[in-house]
Amino acid sequence: MSYLLPWLLILPIAGAMIGVFLPTPRASKTWALTVSLLTAALAVCLAWGFFHTPSSSSLRIVFGPEAGEASPLRLTAIGAAFSLGIDAISLWLVLLTVLLVPASLAASFAAIQHRQKEYYNWMLLLMAAMIGVFISRDLLLFYVFFELTLIPMFFIIGIWGGSDRDYAAAKFFLFTFTGSVFTLAVVIFLGLHADPITRGPSFDLNDVVRYAQSLDPSIRWWLLLGLLAGFAVKVPLFPLHTWLPLAHTEAPTAGSVILAGVLLKLGTYGLLRLAVPIGLVSTAAGGVAFPSLLRFIGLLCVIGIIYGALVAWVQKDIKKLVAYSSVSHLGFCVLGLVAFNTNGIGVQGSVLYMINHGLSTGAMFLVIGMIYERFHTRDINQLSGVARRMPVLGFFFVFFVLSSIGLPGLNGFVSEFLTILAAFTSPHLGTGFGTFAALGVILGAVYMLHLTARVIFGPLKTPDASQLHGAGAIHATPLGADIGKREIGLLIPIALAVLVLGVMPTPLLKSILQPSQEVLQTLAPARPSHLHSAQITKQFSPLSPLPVHRERDRVRVVSNAANSPIDPLVGTLTPTLSQSIGRGGNGATSSSYSAKFAP
Repeated sequence: MSYLLPWLLILPIAGAMIGVFLPTPRASKTWALTVSLLTAALAVCLAWGFFHTPSSSSLRIVFGPEAGEASPLRLTAIGAAFSLGIDAISLWLVLLTVLLVPASLAASFAAIQHRQKEYYNWMLLLMAAMIGVFISRDLLLFYVFFELTLIPMFFIIGIWGGSDRDYAAAKFFLFTFTGSVFTLAVVIFLGLHADPITRGPSFDLNDVVRYAQSLDPSIRWWLLLGLLAGFAVKVPLFPLHTWLPLAHTEAPTAGSVILAGVLLKLGTYGLLRLAVPIGLVSTAAGGVAFPSLLRFIGLLCVIGIIYGALVAWVQKDIKKLVAYSSVSHLGFCVLGLVAFNTNGIGVQGSVLYMINHGLSTGAMFLVIGMIYERFHTRDINQLSGVARRMPVLGFFFVFFVLSSIGLPGLNGFVSEFLTILAAFTSPHLGTGFGTFAALGVILGAVYMLHLTARVIFGPLKTPDASQLHGAGAIHATPLGADIGKREIGLLIPIALAVLVLGVMPTPLLKSILQPSQEVLQTLAPARPSHLHSAQITKQFSPLSPLPVHRERDRVRVVSNAANSPIDPLVGTLTPTLSQSIGRGGNGATSSSYSAKFAP
């Protein structure tokens, strides 16, 4: 199944290139939706193969050259490679992406009326870049895709956004790009010296993490700050959130859906894959390199949860209210990451929160976009009793609001419960953090139910045609008409996902348990720096030394068939914290390795 990984990137990129030559806007719409659905089908096939591939490794499907292998996919001079891989965490985020992008494209058919060919091509390129972030196993490739997402979204906001789109697009780009410059410095520093054998260049993620964990704490401190600068802006964490409400408000509906549903998850995913293992994981007591910084990040999360909820409560624009709710919700997500529970429950809750927030908030922006297409206003004071005229839309609005506030039986409840439980049981955070996070849940219910009561229920109140923004414009959707089959069709899959994850979250949680626990574990060096390979292998075969071949995650000791009485025999040195294979010839203890042999 490894050959499917590059096709997740090739399909949308090739689709965007072909889309340039399509003759009509109608053809562009149909083509973009078809390509996105084909990519989604490919991702589903990949998921089926992933869960039917028996493996003890969390990274079950990989594509790209092996370490040290000469390949056209490798840039030997700088140690970078076109290396892809997927574990359960990456897989679920890819599935989230391929669910929301087709829904966003279908939702754009009525809303986007000019420069349609460009719009749909940018959306396909954005899809490829987001998937690339989740499946990259090379740090430089990860960074390229991470930055590439800025370009399509910049144009989507700047061309098809609202009246203040130019300022919103510029602010979005400058905030996120400026933070990423510091991350780029960290990427280059680590990649130039990460090779575990030669200390030459290597951007393999395991090599980079392993090398970073071996560095002096003072160096890791600066590396962690550089990574936080890039990823905390992208999440965004308080107080780096100021670009988000404006970007959401001015973006077209599809832009808001993708921004909330997937792009913000690139920040939390970067924290999970890089910032936590590179800067925070330690072999010291408690497993945390910088406990004070960990608590400070937790404090920022709690402030963001409360602040985002309070500011959302007083908003008059429906879209801006949901935008501030994202600041609050993603505080829960990062809080679970920094809880550092030994059983991995915080990371599990955080990953589940990424998926659930993408579903619930993405769906909320879709429904809000449908309201705006009919009334051309998002002002809460101008709308009331919408369910009286649009009962189907009212049903979906209430359903996704209940999902967002964490109603038991829907998806939001499980992830909120896990992240708050992780904060309460964390050896580094504790009761205070958990209590204030729980208060954020109450506030979330207050402002979302307040919105629902004002807009969906109550006496019927809608703006007159003369009061609509852009009066005199041709409306693609009849004023006040309920949602049709196309819109119902794109909401139903998201609603089903919300319901299934609320009732049966266990299969997903089980699938991400192993990679969630691995995030908080240190990687043993691929080769002990104080022992020569001959000194290691001498203990296994007194007749002749066994050559050592490095792989990505382990050291393999291969028997010499000409001299060894045991033929064939393969030994694998497995990292461990407690077992020992004795002493080398220089008397040094190699206490980080144990031997396992299998004929």
